[in-house]
Amino acid sequence: MLGAIAGDIIGSVHEFGCGKTKDFPLFVADSRYTDDSVHTVAVADWLLTGKDLTDSLIERTRAHPGRGYGSMFFQWAHSGQREPYGSYGNGSAMRVSPVGFAFDDLDEVLARAELSAAVTHNHPEGVRGAQATAVAIYWARRTQGREVIRNEIERSFGYDLHRTLDEIRPHYQFSETCWGTVPQALIAFLESTNFEDAIRNAISLGGDADTLACIAGGVAEAYYGGVPPEIDRQVRERLDPALLEVVDRFGDKFGRPSSHR
Repeated sequence: MLGAIAGDIIGSVHEFGCGKTKDFPLFVADSRYTDDSVHTVAVADWLLTGKDLTDSLIERTRAHPGRGYGSMFFQWAHSGQREPYGSYGNGSAMRVSPVGFAFDDLDEVLARAELSAAVTHNHPEGVRGAQATAVAIYWARRTQGREVIRNEIERSFGYDLHRTLDEIRPHYQFSETCWGTVPQALIAFLESTNFEDAIRNAISLGGDADTLACIAGGVAEAYYGGVPPEIDRQVRERLDPALLEVVDRFGDKFGRPSSHR
């Protein structure tokens, strides 16, 4: 799941302001982890410990203030209420990558992805976005060709993954919805040549750059067998130690991607 966090940190400075180009420095002084990383770690903690996911999300959010939380989620996390609020936003997809790495049974991936979404994003589109992202990681871990991944996601979730980035990019606008983020991020992965290229592809679309890159980065990590060492180092320097500790425990328990490319 470090690939998802890497995408979040690299994309953090490009949200709203990207010039729709792949030519940019990967890390700058202001590169920082956002809510995408905080909530990814919350899901990992849930899988590691069996702790209630609602509790984990709320506690992590309160422990890491000012990380760009969506307004509906922020209100939910600080309201004292525990019921989901019917969101179809991309928050369910941005945090789900640990599910795709943790399980080797497709039905289990689907079930856990739904559970990870439904504590907040219980709208069918919120669940679909989380499941599609986790399933893409599941297939990417299995050394399948890109067309297998593309076809499985299209068949199971109805997303059109046959568009190209060049077709999408000129008219793409900021979207916090699952349907306006997940297929675009998956196409960014499908057109990539390596992990870094997947991140650059996602950010070049503009819009919700950190979340696009977070989703693409999780799948790319699974497909390319990990995160390049220099990116890994930069991420570790920027991530809060308490979050990094969960990332490493997750890797110790569920394994780390190995290269098959």
